[in-house]
Amino acid sequence: MKTLNVFQRKKTDVKTFLCKIIHAEWTLKGSHYVFNISADRFLRNMVRAIVGTLLEIGLKKKDLNDFRKIIESKNRSEAGLSVPAKGLFLTKITYPKSIFL
Repeated sequence: MKTLNVFQRKKTDVKTFLCKIIHAEWTLKGSHYVFNISADRFLRNMVRAIVGTLLEIGLKKKDLNDFRKIIESKNRSEAGLSVPAKGLFLTKITYPKSIFL
């Protein structure tokens, strides 16, 4: 899935908003859910906005068709609220072998 600036904080100075999401999944760990996501890059606030939107889907405030429309709209105001950064961890960075000499 490719996301556009719909899940990114406004007023940022990146050259392109395209990101390729490779994997995104919710898993139940004990008594709480964990969201894991991997992508070729992340934009500022992107994961927090995606999680906020997915929580709205889980709470039945939006559905999967709404999610598709949000992405197609390219309009950040259509997405859900950004969740707080509390509990957000970067756990792994992988670089393509081609960048090493």
